[in-house]
Amino acid sequence: MTQPAKVTIDIWSDVMCPWCIIGYSQLKKGLATLEGEIEAEVRWHAFQLNPDMPQEGEEQQAHLARKYGRTPDQMAAARGQMREIGARAGYSFDYTGEGEAPQARLWNTAKAHQLLLWTLAQHGPEKQTELKLALFDAHFQQRRNVSDPGVLSEIAESVGIDRAGAEAALGSAVLAQQAQEEQRMAYDMNVTGVPAMLVNGRFMIPGAQEPETYADALRRVVAGEAELAARSA
Repeated sequence: MTQPAKVTIDIWSDVMCPWCIIGYSQLKKGLATLEGEIEAEVRWHAFQLNPDMPQEGEEQQAHLARKYGRTPDQMAAARGQMREIGARAGYSFDYTGEGEAPQARLWNTAKAHQLLLWTLAQHGPEKQTELKLALFDAHFQQRRNVSDPGVLSEIAESVGIDRAGAEAALGSAVLAQQAQEEQRMAYDMNVTGVPAMLVNGRFMIPGAQEPETYADALRRVVAGEAELAARSA
């Protein structure tokens, strides 16, 4: 029986980025169609859309109006469109917490990236992905402050990560530096927006794509590498 081809997919992403969770949801659908053909190991890397965001964050509509010059009507239309696209991808942006939804805010995600880096190193890519998805949910569905070390420690603990270890990671200057280096690496690859998915360290898939686009791209990567291996044999 032929074993599935194995690929690595390195994803530069920000917790604040709705297209990142949409892209990952579509990637999962694409991988499901490749079951038995291609297996992927996913690793997440740091990219801050707003690295200068203050720790107190910024109200979402005010930020978008300031950054992109959008009117309230334009922002409302964009939110509706994003919810529809998310629903088609299998992800809901609806508030799931108790009571009235709090104000939607954007946060500084430097600490979240530190925690994700440490989780990959200490617990592997599957646990890192579990944490990443929990962070997306905390931001988009629960509207929690994912710049707060206490909140981040709680989220880590909720997916089975040792809280004391998570707290130490959040205070690590070394991890903070590593997160900055990952962002610089993205810039060196001319990545200016996310998600950006690098397959086997060589082939870039930019932006959120449809499931069949991901599946086709991964098939081409595997076929191309097999052809190169055959030529060099």
